Amino acid sequence: MAQVIEMPKLSDTMAVGTVVKWHKTKGDTVSNGDILAEIETDKATMELENFDEGILLDIIVGEGNEAPIGSPLAIVGNQGEDISSLIPSESIKSEPTSDEKHQEIEIEPTEEKTLPGESSPEKLNLQNVRPEQDISGKKENERIIASPLAKKIAADKNIDLSTITGSGPRGRVTKIDLEQHIGQVGDGPLSDSKQMYNDIEDSTGILSDKVIPITKMRSVIASRLLESKTTIPHFYLQKEINAKPLHLTRAAMNKKLAITQGHSNSSELKITVNDLILKACAETIKWHPQINTSWEKNEIKYYKSINLAFGVAIEDGLLTPVIRGANALSLRALSIEAKALIAKARNKKLMPDEMTGSTFTVTNLGMFGVDFFSGIINPPNAAILSVGASVDKAVIGPCGNVIAGQTMMLGLSCDHRLVDGAVAANFLKSLAENLENPANMFI
Repeated sequence: MAQVIEMPKLSDTMAVGTVVKWHKTKGDTVSNGDILAEIETDKATMELENFDEGILLDIIVGEGNEAPIGSPLAIVGNQGEDISSLIPSESIKSEPTSDEKHQEIEIEPTEEKTLPGESSPEKLNLQNVRPEQDISGKKENERIIASPLAKKIAADKNIDLSTITGSGPRGRVTKIDLEQHIGQVGDGPLSDSKQMYNDIEDSTGILSDKVIPITKMRSVIASRLLESKTTIPHFYLQKEINAKPLHLTRAAMNKKLAITQGHSNSSELKITVNDLILKACAETIKWHPQINTSWEKNEIKYYKSINLAFGVAIEDGLLTPVIRGANALSLRALSIEAKALIAKARNKKLMPDEMTGSTFTVTNLGMFGVDFFSGIINPPNAAILSVGASVDKAVIGPCGNVIAGQTMMLGLSCDHRLVDGAVAANFLKSLAENLENPANMFI
C-alpha cells in the first residue's frame, strides 16, 4: 500500500521546511534508510530519511519550495499502484521535469470564421507550439540573464539579448557570447572602449552582481542575533592569558595518546586546544553558578548540568551543537563528543535535540588568525566566551626579564540582568588560572 512521506518536524521551533534537494527521482526504487532529500529547517539543513520499501511514485514538493509540517512531500508504493487519491489538488513543484520541458502541446483545430485580410488558422502551424511560447519563438515574461558588461555591450551595439544563447550559469549571457555573436554577423571586434569594460570585468576576481534568497538558517540567525542585541543588555570583559602551558599540555597529552593508541585497536584521538578550553569552562562554571543561568519571565533559572554549546562554521552559516552534562565528562569523553558533533554538523546530520538546551557557549576564531573579538550572547545563555588566536610575543619572565612567550585573548560577553561585573571578572580570572595551569583541571 502506498505511503505518503510527510514534512517532519526537525526542530522545536520549526513551522515549515524547504526542500533543498531531492536525492531520489520519480520512479527510483527506495529502501528503508535511504536518504530521499535535504530539508532546510529554521536551524539547519537536515536529511529526510525513508522508512518504506518500494518505488518513489511521485514527488509532490519540488526543490526550492516550502511545505508546512505534516504536509505531503512524496509518495512511496508499488509499481503501477493507483495514488490519485493521495496526490493533493495542487502539487508544489519548482520546475517541470526534463520530460515535461520537452513535451509539445498539440492544439486541435477549431472552426472559426476568418475575417477579411486575416490568415486562416490552417496557414499558422500551431501543432508544435510549446507552452508559454508565441509564434515568433520568444517566451512570454522571460527574464534575460546577462552580465552587466554584456548588457552594456548589447545596448551600445543595439543587440537584442533574447536572440543570444548564453553559455553561463542558468543561460547567463556573457561577454564571450556577445563577441561570438558580433563575429558571426560581421560587426568586427570590440572597440577600445569595450575592451576597457573587458578589463574592468576581468579584474573583479570572483565578484559578481547577483541576488540570492535568504535561507531559513540565515533568517533565523539574523532574527536571533537581532533579538539578542536589542533585548539583552550586553557588557564585555577581556583578558590576555599565557597560552604556552596550554599548548605544552596539549602536545604532551597527544604524545601519550599516540603511544597508548599505538598499542591498542582504538581509533586515533587527538586533543585540540578547543577541547581543553571546553574542559576548562566546564570545570570553572562549577564554582560560578551565576554564569550557568537564564532569564525567565518572572524568575532566574539556575541549571545543575552544564551544557556547553560551541560554534561550528558550515557553508550555510553557523551551527552550535551542544555537549550535554559537560561537567561530568572527562577530557577524553568531551573531546570524542565534540568531534562527533562537528562531524554531524558538517554532514547535515545533527538532530534537533543536539542543538538545543545549552547553558553556556564558546566561540573560537583563533584558528582563523583572529586576535580578539566579542561574541553576541546565544539566548537564553547568560554569557558567551570568545577565544582568539595564540600569538607569539615578548613577555615578562618569572625573573622580571623579557622572554619569548605565547599569549591568547579571551573575551566574555555577559547578560547584565543575570551577571554583575564582579561575578564575571571572578569567573574570567578562574578560567584564566585553569588555562594557564591545566593540571588544576584534573585534580
